[in-house]
Amino acid sequence: MFDKFQDECGVFGVFGHPEAANLTYLGLYALQHRGQESCGIVSGDGKKLRAYRGMGLVSDVFKRDSIFEELPGRNAIGHVRYSTAGSSDLKNVQPIMVDYARGSIAVAHNGNLVNAQDIRNDLENTGSIFSTTSDTEVLIHLLAKSQSDSLADRIAEALMAVKGAYSILFLTETRMVAVRDPNGFRPLALGKLNEGFVIASETCAFDLIEAEFIREVEPGEMIVIDKHGLKSYKPFKETVPSPCIFEFIYFARPDSTIFGEQVYKVRKELGRQLAREHKIEADVVIAVPDSGVPASIGYAEESGIPFELGLIRNHYVGRTFIEPQQSIRHFGVKLKLNPVRDVIEGKRVIVVDDSLVRGTTARKIIKMIRSAGAREVHMRISSPPTSFPCYYGIDTPSRKELISSSHTIEEISRYITSDSLGYLSREGMLAAAGAPGGISTGRFCDACFSGDYPVKFPRLKADSQLGLF
Repeated sequence: MFDKFQDECGVFGVFGHPEAANLTYLGLYALQHRGQESCGIVSGDGKKLRAYRGMGLVSDVFKRDSIFEELPGRNAIGHVRYSTAGSSDLKNVQPIMVDYARGSIAVAHNGNLVNAQDIRNDLENTGSIFSTTSDTEVLIHLLAKSQSDSLADRIAEALMAVKGAYSILFLTETRMVAVRDPNGFRPLALGKLNEGFVIASETCAFDLIEAEFIREVEPGEMIVIDKHGLKSYKPFKETVPSPCIFEFIYFARPDSTIFGEQVYKVRKELGRQLAREHKIEADVVIAVPDSGVPASIGYAEESGIPFELGLIRNHYVGRTFIEPQQSIRHFGVKLKLNPVRDVIEGKRVIVVDDSLVRGTTARKIIKMIRSAGAREVHMRISSPPTSFPCYYGIDTPSRKELISSSHTIEEISRYITSDSLGYLSREGMLAAAGAPGGISTGRFCDACFSGDYPVKFPRLKADSQLGLF
C-alpha cells in the first residue's frame, strides 16, 4: 500500500528469567514494526526446546494465554519476520528449530546472506535436504556438519563460511548465543533484567519490559550466555564496520538507540539539514506520517516555518480490504491517510517524507493535498535518491523499479506533480547521522544511495534482487 522499502526482521531473546516466553512475546510486540508477516517463539527449560510459530502479527499469533503454558522455561528467543530471503510461508517462519547429533538448536536471524544460494547448492549436491527456502537454514546445515567441540566454535565456523548481514540468536538446551556480523549492518543490543540477560534488535524492546540497556553487541562480536554468566568473543577477522544508515532514516523506532545514537535525534537532524539545503518560501510544514514526522519537526524548527499535522493516518488498516465497485480515486492511500483541510487550504505546503522509492505514493499524496486546497506543494525528502537495491536484509525493488535510477530530480518532480522537489544530499545525510567527516569516514553502509556495497555478492542481472529464493 505504501511505497517504502520493506522492514526486514527483528529478534529478541531472554536467558535466565522465569517468565522468558512471556517477556519474549512483549519484546516481539515492541519490535513488530520490523516484520509483520509472521512470528515465533522457542523456549527452553534446560532439557528441551519447544516452539510456537504462526503467520500474522504477534497479537494474532499469541492470542491465548494457554500458549505460554506450552512454552515453559527460563530461556527463550523470538522472531518477527518480513521475508527477504524465502517465500512468505509457514515453513519459513522463525525461529527455525532442529534436532541434530549434538542436541536441539533454534535460530532467529535478522539480515540476509548474500552467498547462501551457492552454499545451498553445494550442500544439496552432497546430499543435504532442506525443509525451508530461507537463507537461515544454510547456517543450520553448516553448524551440523562442523566437527568443532564447542558450540561457540561450531557457530563461528558456520558464520565464517557465509557473507552478508546477520544479527542472530541461537538457543540450545543450556545456552543462548548472540552474534553480529563484522560489518554490523543490523542493530543488536544487550540488556539485563534482574539476574537474567536480554538481547534485542532495538532498545525500545527493553523499555517495555523495564530491562536495563547495557550496551550494543559490537560488530563481529559473539556473546555466549549460560548458567555461569556471559562471555564475549571476537572470532572473526576485523573489518571496518558499516551499519545500515536506512535504520536511522526509516526502519528503527524513533525511541530506540542504535549505532550509538538516539534515532529520534538523528531524524530531526536529517530534517534540519534538509531545510538548510532546500529552502523555500512556504506557509506550513507537514509530514507523511508516521516515519516522516521527526524530520518534519526538524525542518520546521530550522526553517522557522510552522509545523502542523496536515495528514492524519488511520492506524487500524488491515492487510486486506474490499474496494467499492465504483472506483474511488487513490483509494489505497486515502484508506490510510486523510488531509486536514483547515491546515492546507490556501497554503503553500512543504510535505516531508523520509524516502521516495517508486514515486507512486508520493504522486497520490500530492494530488490529495492539492484537492484539499493547497496553493503550492513542495516535496522534501530527508534522504538522498534511492537508486540501488539492498542485499543485506531489506526487501527493496529491483533497480529498474527505483525511479531515481533512471530519472532526474526534475523528471521525478513532474511525475509526482510537485511544485518543487528536494532530496537531502549524501554528505548532509552522513553528517546528520553522526559521521562528521562525511563520505570519507566510511562509517555507514549507504549502498542503496551510492551503489557502494561493503560486502560483495554474486553478479546479478540489472533488474534482479538477491536472495529471494
